[in-house]
Amino acid sequence: MANPNQPQQPEYSIALEHIPQLLAAHKGLPRKADIVQHLQDAANAGARGYFLPDEDERLREVFARYLAVRTTLLESVFAISRGKLSPSGPENIEAFMVAYAAACQLVRSADFIINLADENAVVRKKLDEPEQRFGLEGKHYTRIYGSLTSPKRWWAFYEATRYYEANRARIVAWQGDAILGPVVDLLLAEEAFVAMRRRDYLQRRLAYRLHAFLRRNHSGYRKTMFNLMKLSGSVVAELKQPLVKPLGAGKRVTAAVREQLEGFLQPGDVMVTRHDDAMSNLFLPGFWPHAAFYLGNNQQRSALGLPVDAALAEPMRFLEAKKDGVKIRPAEDTLRIDAFTVLRPQLAPTEIAAAISRCLTHAGKLYDFSFDFSATDRLACTELVYRSFHGVGPVHFSLMPHAGRHCLSAEDLINQGVGAGWFEPVLVYGVRGDEWVEGSVARDLLRSSFTATF
Repeated sequence: MANPNQPQQPEYSIALEHIPQLLAAHKGLPRKADIVQHLQDAANAGARGYFLPDEDERLREVFARYLAVRTTLLESVFAISRGKLSPSGPENIEAFMVAYAAACQLVRSADFIINLADENAVVRKKLDEPEQRFGLEGKHYTRIYGSLTSPKRWWAFYEATRYYEANRARIVAWQGDAILGPVVDLLLAEEAFVAMRRRDYLQRRLAYRLHAFLRRNHSGYRKTMFNLMKLSGSVVAELKQPLVKPLGAGKRVTAAVREQLEGFLQPGDVMVTRHDDAMSNLFLPGFWPHAAFYLGNNQQRSALGLPVDAALAEPMRFLEAKKDGVKIRPAEDTLRIDAFTVLRPQLAPTEIAAAISRCLTHAGKLYDFSFDFSATDRLACTELVYRSFHGVGPVHFSLMPHAGRHCLSAEDLINQGVGAGWFEPVLVYGVRGDEWVEGSVARDLLRSSFTATF
């Protein structure tokens, strides 16, 4: 039952917006059951002194998954609490609950990675290695280790924990609330872990000091693309890759480009997009990392024989899976990007209508940080397109192995869809400067932008 005194402060509204991605991130965090294979891999690698290729792939996959979830949690903490892990951030208890729950998940997720590499120098070295396929340079593990044991950050978290304990009765009172109840359940589940972390903090800090000393003397300092949880504590810097764009530079898809594009798109078009400086580029290999589904406007859908839905009133035209869930979005949300290509389905109108209808059935689901294409309760961006079109007419995508999982990357989607003739690239923007390219030239330009097979 909802609290009758529900507050309306801006922080509360922001907190509500971040609950879906908090819950999705919690689901996407690696669990103890997930690391059984990794622990065995680590033991085998430690015994022989190096990782085999398949072991390396599994370790990279779990590390990349962790980094993606961690970035989402950092965004939530910063947006709600203004970058502080203390009660002086949010101005009401409800917003604090969401920010503190995200902070607890951050600590737990870092602890998971440290435990994975605990007492195994081969694993620590591997996690500090650069990985070109993911756009990552070195020393990520060392930074995460430092963050987990930073006195400044740990004191802030300790103060937040004291505030939680002092106000626990008020927080638990929200357990029956339809929106905040799941957050309370998360907090209650974390109590034993937080208590344990307070007890072993000093031991962790001493171990980090030794690791950092050995790491510096082994490989020296190198510049990195980005810093995760720097000891100086700037959270905002962690959400974008520095030096990729000039400070303050906006997206290259401007309002004028969006307006031109909206007049060009047709229902069923698949948008494959890119942010030049998005942190997610570091976890998803390739030039094209993301996809969205264009639903069309009411008039266009009506022409396909689809019912007019009040929930799809203008300007809600895209269905897209992002960290806050699978949502129907306006153009200014989906098209806040730097580059895109438009893939147009080469299908009959009835088949396109069927794909749109199927696509809409996935609205409201949480985001899938695990990229588990075998489950349907949570969807990644390309999985939304995959589940909407696969089996419609001639379309039959093949899932591909990526870091130990079978899924469909955005570039797999392009290669298979265009290569089989199910989709035609009719427009490319942002690959060659800010040039808008249509027709056969668009196909050639798209082919040159990544490792194409069509």
